[in-house]
Amino acid sequence: MSAPPDDEVKVLLVDDQELIRTGLRGILRERFGFRIVGERASGRGVVEAVTETRPDVVVMDVRMPDVDGVTATRLLAQEQDAPPVLVLTTFEDDEVLAGALRAGASGFVLKGVPAEDLQRAVRCVAAGDSWLDPAVTGRVLSTYREGTAPAGEHGGLDVLTPREREVLALIGAGSSNAEIASELVLGEGTVKTHVGHIFAKLDLRDRAAAVVCAFDHGVVRPGRRPD
Repeated sequence: MSAPPDDEVKVLLVDDQELIRTGLRGILRERFGFRIVGERASGRGVVEAVTETRPDVVVMDVRMPDVDGVTATRLLAQEQDAPPVLVLTTFEDDEVLAGALRAGASGFVLKGVPAEDLQRAVRCVAAGDSWLDPAVTGRVLSTYREGTAPAGEHGGLDVLTPREREVLALIGAGSSNAEIASELVLGEGTVKTHVGHIFAKLDLRDRAAAVVCAFDHGVVRPGRRPD
């Protein structure tokens, strides 16, 4: 994975249900390499909470009263050096999840997934990668495209080198930089350089947009995330 299991990941939890936050605290415990540095029951005050607690990742519910998760994600994305956001939801609502990606979320995972998958998702997003739950990825990306400029419209994939195309395909398959490095027998720093070139050449905002691009150009199809 993107970070060794013994690397502590600082997490800010944002969910209006105390029961859910209790469950998340049990999954994201220090014994598993996580530390909950703060909690909020609404999207209101998330920017201030991030300033106070300096988390590595924000785990954000989307359905909350007062200020919802999409709005909070959008506000947070406007801040300099904002941590990545992993959207957590019980709702298979394609438009809401697509809206979260447009707002700047680095990925989404459905509540009820196995604890290990949630831990992997949090670690992956905290390390700067994306995580799109394969159960709904195809539908959500279809909705995402409807309200987003076409990915890769500036010249298409012909501007990429063969190695960059391989990296893009693995990004689309849900692989982290560390997993891509292992798959292609490259240094992780080299992978990061390739990712930067891909973003620049295709005018992509973030990793989620790169996943959309990979799907749009047929280099990957919705399916099971690599083990």
